[in-house]
Amino acid sequence: MLVAIGMPALIGGAGFGVDTAQWYMWKRELQHSVDQAAYAGALALAHEDSKDYFETRAKQEYEANLDKVKGFASEVPSISIANYAAGTNNSVIVRATATKSLPFSSFLTGSAVTIRATAQASFAPGGTYQACLVALAENGTSLDIGGNATVSAKCGLAALSCSDDAVVIDSSAIVDTDSIVTCGKATVPEENEGVVTEGATGLKDIYADLDPPTDDRQRTYNCAGQGGNRQASLQAGTYSSLIVSCTTVLNQGIYVIDGGLLDLSANYNVTGLGVVFVLKNGARLKLGGNGNNNRISLSPPGASFYEGTIYAEDANRLADILIFEDRNSSPPEPGHQLNGNSNSLIEGLMYFPNGTLTVNGTANVTAQCLQISAYKIKVLGNAKLETLCPPDSTTSVGSSVASVRLVA
Repeated sequence: MLVAIGMPALIGGAGFGVDTAQWYMWKRELQHSVDQAAYAGALALAHEDSKDYFETRAKQEYEANLDKVKGFASEVPSISIANYAAGTNNSVIVRATATKSLPFSSFLTGSAVTIRATAQASFAPGGTYQACLVALAENGTSLDIGGNATVSAKCGLAALSCSDDAVVIDSSAIVDTDSIVTCGKATVPEENEGVVTEGATGLKDIYADLDPPTDDRQRTYNCAGQGGNRQASLQAGTYSSLIVSCTTVLNQGIYVIDGGLLDLSANYNVTGLGVVFVLKNGARLKLGGNGNNNRISLSPPGASFYEGTIYAEDANRLADILIFEDRNSSPPEPGHQLNGNSNSLIEGLMYFPNGTLTVNGTANVTAQCLQISAYKIKVLGNAKLETLCPPDSTTSVGSSVASVRLVA
């Protein structure tokens, strides 16, 4: 009698267990299919050349992963683009169902069972990044713009630091740019938030393997003449220091500063066309005037200058470098400086792989195409820094791959 009474429950439990195992298997397969479909659709949208085919790619992956439920699952899944987190149209949602009758459950309910599965994948397109102000430090705050500083650089800002404070721009500073990209995070005024790219992978120093040129001829700096007519005409070579003390003209060539100071901050005009300064053994730069009347005009040599020399192989990469800090040098203290009330016309790239460049005081630097790549860049006080480089003529800081992940 007890067996007879318990037999329905035993049979029912066995039947329900068999059906539940089937449901679970169907659910896992259907979920895997929509997961793969959402990922494939998001990956297609993350690339410009495949974004128009995202639905096709999603359907292909959905169908390719169906097996046990292939005959009774949704023939065409629901595929849609949706917002995710703070983004707009940056994710793909795929939904599907599988409907089939099972012996025990259909006997009890009189209907088939429907299994549902949903998957969502977010994406962020990759990109190629250009910038004319590049901070090379991989940790900490590498690009710092504070005070009432003004930076006008439509050509872009970049920071290789992956820290949460990689880029810090005070709310009182004014930054006019079309792009701010960093491996880490950026704290910027509200008006700059729309041009910020955070978490960019693949950023790099493209000059990291380039050696500076040199000229070992020993030179000294001397002024000739009397009173206001004193002037210096310099030849390329190696100087222990080069501290301007009169009107100075630098002839074309390579000027190596070995361990001392390159100081162009006195109240005298300085002109150098087709020159490159190489800072070695901790040499330091001080560029900018102590007075209001001096004018600094500097431009680098082009590729033709290096052709026919031992640097011919790297002529195109060395072209347009104005200041090149030897990366084997120890970082100078207190760092490189652009300061004073100088009205400067400076062209070319300043490259400081070890040193911090600070633009401070009331510095007023304008240029048709000035680029700065430094370990750290600080623009402080009432400094004004303006460069008019076209974006396609600026320093490449690498590219990032598209990012795709399942989020639901």
